[in-house]
Amino acid sequence: MKSGESSDCSGAMGITNGHSKSIFILFLLIFTPKVDSSWWYIGALGARVICDNIPGLVNKQRQLCQKHPDLMQSISDGAKEWIKECQHQFRQQRWNCSTMDRDHTVFGRVILRSSQEAAFVYAISSAGVVYAITRACSQGELKICSCDSHKRGLGSDSNGEFEWGGCSDNINFGIKFAKAFVDAREKMVKDARALMNLHNNRCGRMAVKRFMKLKCKCHGVSGSCSLRTCWLAMSDFRLTGDYLHKKYNNAIEVTMNQDGTGFMVADKDFKGSTKNELVYVESSPDYCIKDPKKGTLGTDGRECNKFSRGMDGCEVMCCGRGYDTMRVKRVTSCDCKFKWCCSVECRVCEDVADVHICKPSMRPEQKLSRRLGQIQARLTQ
Repeated sequence: MKSGESSDCSGAMGITNGHSKSIFILFLLIFTPKVDSSWWYIGALGARVICDNIPGLVNKQRQLCQKHPDLMQSISDGAKEWIKECQHQFRQQRWNCSTMDRDHTVFGRVILRSSQEAAFVYAISSAGVVYAITRACSQGELKICSCDSHKRGLGSDSNGEFEWGGCSDNINFGIKFAKAFVDAREKMVKDARALMNLHNNRCGRMAVKRFMKLKCKCHGVSGSCSLRTCWLAMSDFRLTGDYLHKKYNNAIEVTMNQDGTGFMVADKDFKGSTKNELVYVESSPDYCIKDPKKGTLGTDGRECNKFSRGMDGCEVMCCGRGYDTMRVKRVTSCDCKFKWCCSVECRVCEDVADVHICKPSMRPEQKLSRRLGQIQARLTQ
């Protein structure tokens, strides 16, 4: 593994232990429809039996898995976290990062398209591996790494000098291992999709490092801060998710150059750089209608915001099909008060609210019937 990279960017299942767990996993492996397997499936199966059995790991990944099973457990835990973050970021959009049950790709056929959504998923998954491994190093859960030993002696910031102490998160180790593990499949292939994935993987890794922050503790008389002890720590993963979602919104369409070593921006008038941006090769489907061939689930039954003009608005979310409104009773905690010592007491409140749900797509025969009705109506006028 190479040492470090520049600081710029260039649904879990609960499974029981023992015999029943092995049978369940064997069932999944036999009866799961195979589209194009991915290491992402680690989040569904856990780490104990995947190294030799799970589809989707290339030889290098399998070797790393066998050599560092404790790291694989961290990657498994991290997969649950980055998938949850993906679903949070896209909760108000037509494609909402839905996972597919018993599917080795986790997201189904939709991720096989080299779209903006695929660009985001590769970036956030790579970031999730960095975050999970770095956190596990600092918490002493791994044999191969610990806190960042390079943060020793004196340092300085805008507030003056300080002494390195505590446990600085070992972000460089997290980045190195994530690069070796996540990039292994793409480095076996030289095509536009592989280049796209490698680029976006790197963007995800660097996004985590971008939000490292300095934390300090003051020492001195009456907290005078005459001496500070500081360490570097990762920020909440939500900041990485927010950042990559903004990059998704401004992702750049690219094509492979003639010698197959890099990208060309599709827009000839583009003057900037793709170095720090997510890139994609193919346009996205509209995600309006369920299409098994494309892997899109459609927006039938999705909740929308009647008053919004954004992606969560009923006009956009429902793709012009309209929406149904229903009244629902909601139960919430309210009037919460702190009670000494040490609890919070709340009242249970009920209210009635309108919920707007996208109408289902019309089947071909329904469209024909509607069209014939419109023609008949015109003829009778």
